[in-house]
Amino acid sequence: MTEREGWALPENYGDGDTGPEYNTVRNGGAGVIDLSARGRILVSGSEAVTFLNGLITNDVKTLAKDSWMPAAFPTVQGRLLASVRVINRGDDFLIDTESATHEIVLKLLDRFTLAGDFRIADMTESMVMVSLQGNTAEQVLRATLDAPTLEVERQQMVTATFANTELTLIRATHTAEDGFDLFVAAETAENLWTGLVESGAIPIGFAALEILRIEAGLPLYGLDMDETNVVTETNLDDAVSFTKGCYVGQEIIARIKYRGHVAKKLTGLILEQQTVLAASASIYSSDDKEIGRVTSSAFSPHLGRTVALGYVKYDYLAPWTRVKVAGGGTKVSANVAELPLVRGSWYRG
Repeated sequence: MTEREGWALPENYGDGDTGPEYNTVRNGGAGVIDLSARGRILVSGSEAVTFLNGLITNDVKTLAKDSWMPAAFPTVQGRLLASVRVINRGDDFLIDTESATHEIVLKLLDRFTLAGDFRIADMTESMVMVSLQGNTAEQVLRATLDAPTLEVERQQMVTATFANTELTLIRATHTAEDGFDLFVAAETAENLWTGLVESGAIPIGFAALEILRIEAGLPLYGLDMDETNVVTETNLDDAVSFTKGCYVGQEIIARIKYRGHVAKKLTGLILEQQTVLAASASIYSSDDKEIGRVTSSAFSPHLGRTVALGYVKYDYLAPWTRVKVAGGGTKVSANVAELPLVRGSWYRG
């Protein structure tokens, strides 16, 4: 269970049945998810762009006001320290990071606060993050916020109000369905949650979210990726600019890019039968060569199969390549599959 003081994401809500929560998001409804266990850090100062650009893989210089971009913090060896989102709010940048990498990002940024006009503030306790996911998320949002007319393009940020309190809003998916992330002051969060539920959203717990996440092909730090992975192995292609100037780890990341490909990459797997897979279960080629490992798996109600994320050697990455996965004391047949494994309303928009 993901927890934060005052807010918790339980396995599920209600009677403990994950099915209705999953079906709400995947089959046309709207689910509300407490993601406030993630970290939120404000970066400001006249040298914020310069310092950030030297630390992350994407190009902050190209990030317009009221827009956002994915990025990664790499090591000097090009390995992944954190996957984040950077939101340009005009006067500052809001960095949203996974819970597992919150402290890492804070320490990386804090080193530069004495080097120039570069200031950071940890907003994780004073600002809450709530996400609406599902095909009717926009309808629920319009019914809840003070302004009924709302236009939020992808990669765009808008400022909205709820109960006369300002909040930051972006369009984003965690499930392969359409969605919105709302950043609001902690003292307003409970009322906002209640308002979204009264407008038709269903609370979604960790169990349903985990299935939706895996179907969407979205890696989780500490499970599907960590400091042992080169950034470009982790399927975070949109988080890397290959045209910006120098940054930590650039030489290694660029060398791999222009060499042609990584040795292995995160991909999807669809098994031919329902089975329970252990984390780090081995993946084998059709002629029994070990070619990779599973990182996370779940039974997909939408596909009626067990699905997984895992690293597979480059020569076996083509979709529908036949492989075998160690599970239940035997090797289960599977196909390599392109991510996302389920293409929801986010991909039909």
